[in-house]
Order: sequence, then structure tokens, then C-alpha cells
Amino acid sequence: MSNIDVVITGLGATTPLGRDVTSTWDGLLAGRSGVRRIDAEWVERLDLPVKIGAALAEEPTEQIPRVQARRLDRCEQVALIAARQAWADAGFPEPTDDHSDVDPDRLGVSIGSGIGGPVTLLNQHDLLAEHGIRKVSPLTVPMLMPNGPAAHVGIDRMARAGVHSPASACASGAEGIASGFQMIQNGRADVVLAGGAEACIAPITIAGFAQARTVSTRNDDPEHASRPFDADRDGFVLGEGAGVVVLERADRAKARGARIYARLSGYGITSDAYHITGNHPDGIGQIAAMNNAVQMAGLTPADVGHVNAHATSTVVGDVGEAAAIRKAIGDQPVVTAPKGALGHLVGGAGAVEGIVTILSLYHGIVPATLNLTNLDPKVDLDVVAGEPRKVQLNAAISNSFGFGGHNTALLFTAA
Repeated sequence: MSNIDVVITGLGATTPLGRDVTSTWDGLLAGRSGVRRIDAEWVERLDLPVKIGAALAEEPTEQIPRVQARRLDRCEQVALIAARQAWADAGFPEPTDDHSDVDPDRLGVSIGSGIGGPVTLLNQHDLLAEHGIRKVSPLTVPMLMPNGPAAHVGIDRMARAGVHSPASACASGAEGIASGFQMIQNGRADVVLAGGAEACIAPITIAGFAQARTVSTRNDDPEHASRPFDADRDGFVLGEGAGVVVLERADRAKARGARIYARLSGYGITSDAYHITGNHPDGIGQIAAMNNAVQMAGLTPADVGHVNAHATSTVVGDVGEAAAIRKAIGDQPVVTAPKGALGHLVGGAGAVEGIVTILSLYHGIVPATLNLTNLDPKVDLDVVAGEPRKVQLNAAISNSFGFGGHNTALLFTAA
């Protein structure tokens, strides 16, 4: 790959804390929680052991016309919302058939999803079983396919340089950003909309995670259920949302006078080859991902002042990542874990938390880890708790790890 500098010029998100990046960031700094009781009839009807989740703060139909929304899976809806926000934030006008500020042949999309559209699949199956084929939507397959979020964004923004949709479980959003970086470095695109999206708070996913005993059962205290690095954590909280960034050649961004939030200076993508749901006990894949990101950026571990941890609030995972961070980066970085407030957005997590990392660099402030009141003694790190911390940062890493042993670390540097 070439040494083309890649910068971030636009941010977009819809999350359990807010309808956009600003409200999400403000919610993190204020210490608000996006976790609440799931408002759906099936929660009680099915008597599920988990009755909480981190649903969107605002329904997608508040930003997408209902007629259009009916033709999209919820996962596709949130991806489209985040992408449009990021596009506008980058200062680009709406593209038209005869004009665009970005050459369509030089515009790419890379938006990952860990699960895709299972809600559409299950709903349409129920219609088929109960009412026959006449009730099944002709849009069923486009709505359920995992590449749907990326494809719809590509069509909406007229992107012709390539549309990609990494599916690497909870690392999908981060890998989407890394893949976008590759597109620019390889000379295929000048601008890429990159990130991840997920919206799968549904009976089957809740039941599956519950049976695997990976989710919190604090049904009577939703706001305090997600507790990364806390000694009393008992599992993650399933959330939904999307995050998209505009990646752009640095020379192009500077020439048009764009606001630059940060530079994407390196990434690491590795695999554990160990277990379908568990991380390698020695953290070899996680350590390698962080090391590779630092090396690609031409830095040393001592240069990294902040790590935005994957930390889902699981008993084993949080301790394993803490040990990996210490081995790869050292004990000097200030660490935070946004899932305490956001819940776990699965395929959207790496993208939204990448945005949080970018804003930490841009504003010089690291949000606190919500609900961290009793740091696990096995977590030998400087984890921000209680109040946000002002820190002068030059380089920061955002970690994302997924089922299947997928590990992605993104390294951002100050603009």
C-alpha cells in the first residue's frame, strides 16, 4: 500500500444515547445510560430471562420517511441515517444525477454488520407460515441480506468505487473502517463512507445470548446493568445503532478546506484461531492487532495515550482485554469503555466507539466508564470512572473483538 494520509472529515451516528453524534457524545460526557427495559409485548409473552436492552434513543422514522423505511430492514435504516449525517458533517451537498462534489467513481462504501437482517427473515417466515406466499414481501431478500446496509448507502450516495460489507461479528464496524482505509491507500477511492450498523434486539437474539449466559440479567436495574471492568459485572446488554465516518485523502480534504477531526494512521486485523466465542486465553490475537496498528502508524506503544476498550462487561472478556492492553501498550494509556452507557451495538459497536475515540482526540477529553464503581483487581489499568477526564492526546487506539476470534484495532492520531 502507498503512504497516502487518510483523515476523518465527517461523523454520523444514531445510538441508544442520541439521534446523532452530538447527542451521543453529550450523553457519554453527562454519564447517561441508554439501557432500559425492552418495550415489546414478546418480552413478557415469551418469559425471557433478559428483559433489558439498549434501544435507539430515536426511532429511525423520525429521520427517514415512513414509506422509505418500510422498504428497509431496521439495520439498513440506521446505516442510512448515520451515513447521511456523516456526509453532511463533511460539508458535502446532496449528490444528484448531474452533480456531486465527490466523483462517484472515486467514492466508496465500507459498512459492516455482524448479523444483518434477522428480524426481517423471522417476520417474513411467520407471514409465510400463517398466511401463505402472497403475504411475503418481494423485498424480503434485499432487506435481510448482510450487505444491505452498505448497498443502500452506496446507492443513496452514488458510490461506484466499490461497496463492501465486512461481517466479523462485533468487530464488523471497526473492520469496515479499516477496509475503507485500505480502499484509499490502494488508490481505489478518494473518499469512503465507512463504519458499521446493527439492529437486532429481537426474541431470537435475546434468547440465544441468554442461553449462552453472556448477557446481564439485571432486569430490575437496567441503567446499572452494563458494567465494564467492574468486579460485579454479569454480562453485556444488547444494543442497536450505527456509526459512519467519512474517510478522505488528506490532500483532498485540505484543498477544500474541510474540518479534520483526526488522522487514521494505522490498524491491526488478526484472528485467534482458537474458539468460536471465546478469546485466546493469552490474548495473542488482541495483542498482535494493537501491535500491528502501532507499527503501521510508525509509533511506539509509549506514544499511545488512550485506549477505547472493547470491554463488553463479560466476566472473562474484560479481564483478558485488560491484560492484552497492558502487554501491548503498557500501563500509561487512559482507558475507557463506552459500552457501560451504550450497551453492545454488535456490528455497530466498533464504528460508534471509533467515533468516540476520534472525539476524545479532537476535544482532549475521555468519557468516564459508566457504572464502574468497584474496579476488578485483575484490571491493572488506569480506567476513567466517575467523571470525564481532560487529557492531551496525540494517539489513541479503539479496540473491537468479535465471536470467531476476530480482532481489530484502529489507531487514530491528532489532526
